[in-house]
Amino acid sequence: MKTEQKPEIKFYHAVLPVAFLSIMIGYGLIIRPQFQDKSAFPLEIVFLVSSLFVIGQLLIMGFRWDDILAAIVKKLSKGLPALLILLAIGIIIGSWIISGTIPMFIYYGIKLINPDYLYVLAFIIPIIFSTLTGTSWGAIGTIGVVLIGIAQAVNADLAITAGAIVGGAYFGDKVSPLSDTTNLAAMAAETDLYAHIRSMMNTTLPSALIAMTIYFVIGLVNPIHSGEVNNLKVEETLGAIEQMFNFNILLLIPPAIVLYGSITKKGTLPTLLTSSIVAALLALIFQNYSLEHVIQALNTGFETPMAHWVADVPDNITTLFTRGGLYELSTAFMTAIVIFIFVGSIDIIDAMPRLVDRLFAFAKKRQSVIISSLIATGFTNVTTSNQTATSFIIGDAFAKKYDQYKIPRKVLSRSIEDYGTMLENCIPWTATGVFIAATLGVAVEEYWHWQLMTMTNLIIAPLLAILGKGCFYHEIESKN
Repeated sequence: MKTEQKPEIKFYHAVLPVAFLSIMIGYGLIIRPQFQDKSAFPLEIVFLVSSLFVIGQLLIMGFRWDDILAAIVKKLSKGLPALLILLAIGIIIGSWIISGTIPMFIYYGIKLINPDYLYVLAFIIPIIFSTLTGTSWGAIGTIGVVLIGIAQAVNADLAITAGAIVGGAYFGDKVSPLSDTTNLAAMAAETDLYAHIRSMMNTTLPSALIAMTIYFVIGLVNPIHSGEVNNLKVEETLGAIEQMFNFNILLLIPPAIVLYGSITKKGTLPTLLTSSIVAALLALIFQNYSLEHVIQALNTGFETPMAHWVADVPDNITTLFTRGGLYELSTAFMTAIVIFIFVGSIDIIDAMPRLVDRLFAFAKKRQSVIISSLIATGFTNVTTSNQTATSFIIGDAFAKKYDQYKIPRKVLSRSIEDYGTMLENCIPWTATGVFIAATLGVAVEEYWHWQLMTMTNLIIAPLLAILGKGCFYHEIESKN
């Protein structure tokens, strides 16, 4: 029986789609917003147009449409579990808010603020907020604003305070199963979410402990001399939360379920949905919201007008609590699908592995492979200003290289975050840098060297690769 001969694949075939994508990213995401004062292209459109280009190229090369479609479907099927988790995250955020779980942590977190330990608390409190909400931006835009207000009131160093706030918010974001970038990194490397988080702890936890120690020492060496702080913003925030929700210890059950599922390695999706159901029941039992409100929170998210008995809800509370629901991460969901279409198409010609093999031919050991992926991640994030694109570009580029040298994929997903997500908040021209500067009123150029979490992490990540520590080589070797 005669078998169909596949088209011959040359190196320039692999270069063309990546070069086209690079041009689209360079013009659409860098030149337009940075130099032409125009709006950036939506990331979904960038990858959609690039997908059309590569599909056209493949058809010209002689590939059949059925084969191209099969490759795309195969990539989508691999990412489907992670895509479903993205939807579940929105549901769990909405349920945790309306149940009072997230508001309770925020309420007591604010009460912990003590000006005598402002710098270290400015690092610790955002960790709590971003871990429970899965959003570094949300933590910075709410409790971060409160902390900066206190720092101004007691004449503290705003650059140190801002650096601590940003570092804490991003640490909590990275270890939170509710974070979109954390889920996308695991999805891009095709590894389990909780395995990715446990892998992250090897680099981020030591970095966080070192940063926290330094902030504490700074407070001792250079104490903030102030009397009692009468911060109207703090009082307004606490008062509004107290009116909107009723607190009790049973509201700890939803996060306890997620923590238990993580420790015992239960299925991520069933764990998140179970926690959501329990939170919804707690909302009906302890809060003043109706069944319709609970259903709306699960579907389209919580909205502060639901608390109609509160006359005036502060803007920062509205910013933090108006979120969640099934459609919370719809943009990330759609972006991931479009990126999968592009990545699935170029998989037919092994475009990214061919490029990595040529560009990083010097990487002949595990250490150099990991360090190469770190450098490539940092470069891609700095140039694209987009962690979603960075995750999928680097994940697809280095996946086979990691497999070749028997490095677990969770080290790849960790590397994508170590030099991607953790770095972008220290770059002035990224969307994150612009957001932080506008929100906290402290320029990136002023706080970046006090963002000790990232500065330490940038050292620890390659150091562990060089030493071979925390890289889980034994897991693959024991399997073999």
